Amino acid sequence: MSDFAPLDDWLQLLLSRLSAAQRLRVNRLVAQRLRQIQRERIAAQKNPDGTAFAPRAPALRQRRGAIARRGAMFQKLRTARHMKISATSDDLSVGFSGRSGVIAATHHYGEDRSSGGGRKFRTPARRLLGLAGSDLSEIADMYLEALSTLESG
Repeated sequence: MSDFAPLDDWLQLLLSRLSAAQRLRVNRLVAQRLRQIQRERIAAQKNPDGTAFAPRAPALRQRRGAIARRGAMFQKLRTARHMKISATSDDLSVGFSGRSGVIAATHHYGEDRSSGGGRKFRTPARRLLGLAGSDLSEIADMYLEALSTLESG
């Protein structure tokens, strides 16, 4: 049984009273907020379970402090240009597509790869997208807030 089953049943009852256009609007608002939550977590360099991302591996010929000068990982990947939302009247999703999706999947799952004909290395898993245990109640709150703005507006 899915962790989302109780939330899904509750939401279906609540959303069944709305038209398709209203459900689409609510799902879009929730998807935008979920993207913002994921973006903030990636900026904080945290996995969904709250642990820190695995640190970058230093390059072979790198000066001391070069990683700190390069800044946080995934600065461009967490922008709205790369982190896409999809919302319909029945579902919503937050994810990556195209070349960004390949890069995100490599880091999300951690993979063995090589750079051309050079050395082979393992990318450690850094969970870019996911929901923490407290996120289910936050999703319910987001739906309630979106529904209240829909009714007042």
